[in-house]
Order: sequence, then structure tokens, then C-alpha cells
Amino acid sequence: MKIYVGIDDTDNIDQGATGASANQVIKIVEENHWGSCQGLTRHQLLLHPDIAYTSHNSSMCFIAEIEAACLEPLIEEAGQFLEQHSAPGSDPGLCVVVEEQLRDTESLIAYGYETKIRIMTKEEAYALAGKLGVHLSEHGGTGLGVIGALAGVGLRMTNNDGRFQGKLQLKAPGAIINVAEIISSSPVERVQSVDGYVLREDEEVRLGNKLKTVLLDGKRILPVYRREDGLAWETCTNSHLEHY
Repeated sequence: MKIYVGIDDTDNIDQGATGASANQVIKIVEENHWGSCQGLTRHQLLLHPDIAYTSHNSSMCFIAEIEAACLEPLIEEAGQFLEQHSAPGSDPGLCVVVEEQLRDTESLIAYGYETKIRIMTKEEAYALAGKLGVHLSEHGGTGLGVIGALAGVGLRMTNNDGRFQGKLQLKAPGAIINVAEIISSSPVERVQSVDGYVLREDEEVRLGNKLKTVLLDGKRILPVYRREDGLAWETCTNSHLEHY
């Protein structure tokens, strides 16, 4: 069965990273042969002075295909890992959603989008999780990470939100490469401009310093932009990526 695993708030300003914690949970799943995991995505939530976040207030989510009998062991071990290895002062939260058992996908997606524009409460998160029949648990500190953990799953389920963790390894910055080679030598499924134009396989892209992919239309997309001189496509900068 297909599950979504959301994790948030496992770090502090000096130690840890939620992406690293999520990767460790992926490792637990795969080393126990419970199933196979798909790309880990980072989802941006509201930035507000009244929200206690470490750096960017983002949560992480990945998808896994597992056998039903592995669900409870996965939840138990993931929770234990967060309790034992999250940074001091962090407020870890864990959300696990079984797609076929989710009672109202649209409500979960709406919750995810709402966390981008409004300060949410832990009570709201638990109320929705109970209504939808999904697992939501806190594993240290105030447990406020449950808000982002639930939101991360909702946003991942849109198929149109989030950046995939990690950077592509293609060629050196400044190199020119065509779209066909990008797709054949990486997990990228499509190269697309920031205004929606899908590049043909024979078109060329100049590689920048940071090759990041995003989730759009359920696909792993390498976003690009047209240089000011209008002569070439180039992979996006940090300022472009803030929109994903």
C-alpha cells in the first residue's frame, strides 16, 4: 500500500536538520525491507515572527510502498528514532497517511495550503488527523512539529508543491547540456521554464551552481529561466526557487 510520511521540527539552530532525520527514517524502512521509498520533498510553510521555527519553517515528506503488516512497526520505529535523535529543544512531529484509507483528501490538502498563510495550532492538527483517520504523533518538546508534519503530507499530495531534497550531479557549473541528456542521466522527468514552457529534448541548458528539482504535475521538474541576454536557458537561482 502507498503511504505518505511527514516529519517536522527535529532540529535546533546549532544541530540537526529535518531533511537528514527524514532520510534516516527512509533508511530504517529500506534496511528493514519494509518497502521502497520515493523522493523526499521540502515544503515551505508560513514565515511569521510568532511561529517558532529554526530557519525556514519547512517540513519534509516522502512516499513509500509497503506491506500492510509493516505499517505499525514503521510508525513505532520512526517515532522512537525521532525521540532519540532529534536535537535538544526541538519539537518533533510525525504524520503517516495511508492513501487508500484517507477519508478526505481535499481537506488534508486544504490544511496544507492554509499553513502557508495562517498560524495554525496543534489542536487543529490533531482534530483534523482524527477526522481523517491518519496517524499524527509528537516525539519531544512541545510537539508543535505535528502541525508541519501533517501539512507536509497535505502539500505533497497536491503533486504541485515542494522541492526535492538534494542537488543533481550532472556537469560542472557553466557547462551546456541538452534536455535529452539531463533526462537520461538523472531523475528529472521534465525541464520546464518558470513561466511554464516545457523545453524540447534538443534544447540546451546552461548549468548553474545549484541544481534543484521541484514537484509539479506529479513529476520531478528541473526549473530553468531565460537569461537576460535571451541567448540561453539556465538552471534556476535561489531567488527563483523561493517560489516552489
